[in-house]
Amino acid sequence: MANSTKPARPGYRCAECGVTTAKWLGRCPECQAWGTLEELGVPKPRTVKAGPVSAPARPIGQVDATMAKARATGVDELDRVLGGGLVPGAVVLLAGEPGVGKSTLLLEVAAACAGGERPALVVTGEESAAQVRSRADRIGALHEDLYLAAETDLSAVLGQIEAVEPGLLILDSVQTVASAEVDGVPGGITQVREVCAALIRIAKEKDLATILVGHVTKDGNIAGPRVLEHLVDVVLQFEGDRHSTLRIVRAVKNRYGPTDEIGCFEMRESGIKGLPDPSGLFLSQRSDPVPGTCVTVTLEGRRPLVCEVQALVAPSPLPQPRRATSGLDGSRVSMVMAVLERRGRVPLAKNDVFAATVGGVRLVDPAADLAVALAMTTAAIDAPLPPTVAAFGELGLAGEVRPVAGLARRLSEAARLGFKTALVPRPAPGGETVRPPAGMRVVEVSDIADSLAALHTMISR
Repeated sequence: MANSTKPARPGYRCAECGVTTAKWLGRCPECQAWGTLEELGVPKPRTVKAGPVSAPARPIGQVDATMAKARATGVDELDRVLGGGLVPGAVVLLAGEPGVGKSTLLLEVAAACAGGERPALVVTGEESAAQVRSRADRIGALHEDLYLAAETDLSAVLGQIEAVEPGLLILDSVQTVASAEVDGVPGGITQVREVCAALIRIAKEKDLATILVGHVTKDGNIAGPRVLEHLVDVVLQFEGDRHSTLRIVRAVKNRYGPTDEIGCFEMRESGIKGLPDPSGLFLSQRSDPVPGTCVTVTLEGRRPLVCEVQALVAPSPLPQPRRATSGLDGSRVSMVMAVLERRGRVPLAKNDVFAATVGGVRLVDPAADLAVALAMTTAAIDAPLPPTVAAFGELGLAGEVRPVAGLARRLSEAARLGFKTALVPRPAPGGETVRPPAGMRVVEVSDIADSLAALHTMISR
């Protein structure tokens, strides 16, 4: 009996995120987009033969490492995130919500870099050249070596690079540029892959530092195929609420520097300005202490930030009391409330509870749990904490207060801003004991009961 060969089944690929599946689905299992799976067809086996090399291999000790040295951009907060600046030939992807200030920040970067050995080139695919010039006038980002072009065709962008020979290229945005040689709509997986691959190739050949602006989805993720994030060298996330002046640049991927640093900026009429010391933005200014407030120190990357947590607890006329949060993780706040109710005997079940941060900052550090718990407790008993008290520690479901990372940096930052007392977790057996800064009293607590006892002692003084 002759062997029968079963024909290969075609696969399907999502046009949004690039994930492949064996069968067609109405909804992509990765990015949850509807109707984006396209048939790939049966792949044909191919063989690749050895060909000419671009440069012969050399012993690693003979490779010039100075080409990978970062050059400062002139924007200190961005240099902090990048690890010192832009590396020649590096490709950076900057993603953020519309209107958050990406184009404004990069225009200032281009103007600062234009005074170097080679000019800077800004290619815009979303605005006209006149619109970008108007913004440059407003923020003072004019320079004779800053070149501007409005293009949406890949070949035209490459032609502009050949004509200007810049040291920095900014493309705003990569989803608006398409190649006539490739099928698909601008922003689709095929077009974005081709555009990104062409720009990466020319960036490596010409030692051209390149920054690509990317769109984000409504969930805050980078729009388009995920392959774009894997191709580039650095991925930066530009965060900020358009109703707040605070902007944060966070490194998600960085082949040339750390991924635990952030840069803080303030949006002004004259542009975006760096904030080397942003802690004062996250504290409310008042003369008398108010119930329902507590200060904590969070670590954003390696930078300590002093933030204030506020809570409001009020009797509820509703059968199901309201719960609302702003700047805090709602599920984590619910967990803290449950621990307070069960382990700390703080009555919250029949009350409306609201929790928020000051200054529009978003706290994801678990070390803020203790400050949230103390703010809710002082709001429930209507008695304020002394204004010079800070607290940080992670709460467990058993009511324990767990140790947190970077305790010494948190204490030093709190002492620098004038706080005299700190509630901190008791170190684990055999753990490192941190010496408190001069002039600061440290109160160690092991669980929520100890924390509430220390709270009542400070209130009664």
